Amino acid sequence: MAEKVQSYSNHAQVVPMYHYVTFLLLLATLIGSFVNLYESLGDSSRIYSASLLVALTLVTLFLYFFARLFALKAQDRAIRAEEQLRHYVLTGRLLDSRLTVQQIVGLRFASNDEFVALAQRAADQNLPAKEIKQAVRAWRADTHRV
Repeated sequence: MAEKVQSYSNHAQVVPMYHYVTFLLLLATLIGSFVNLYESLGDSSRIYSASLLVALTLVTLFLYFFARLFALKAQDRAIRAEEQLRHYVLTGRLLDSRLTVQQIVGLRFASNDEFVALAQRAADQNLPAKEIKQAVRAWRADTHRV
C-alpha cells in the first residue's frame, strides 16, 4: 500500500480517540458533574461528593489541555533546534533572529532547495506560519508530529 503524500492541505494530524472521543467524554462528564452539583444543592449529604466530582472533572479537563500544550512546546523546541542546525549546515550561519518559533515550525516543511530563501523571505516580510507553509513548493513531510 502506497504511503499518503503529505502536503499543506493534509499535513494536520488528528488522533480521533484523543481529539474527539476523549474530549467529548470529558465534556459530557463536566456537564453531568454540574447537573449533579445543581441537584445536590440543599442536600448536605451529597454536596461534598458532587463538588468533588466537579473539581476532579475540571482538573482532568485542565490536564487534557496542558498535556497537549506541553507536548507541543517540547516539539517546537526540538523543531527549532533541528531547523537551526539544517540552516547552519546549508549556509554556515544560524537562522535570522527575527524569525519566531512558529515561523521556524512552518519552515520545517520546506525542502533544502527552497529552505534558505524562504527563511530569509519569512524574516524580511514577517510571514505568518500559514503563509510560509503555503509558499512551500517541494513539501518535506513531517509525519512524527501529532
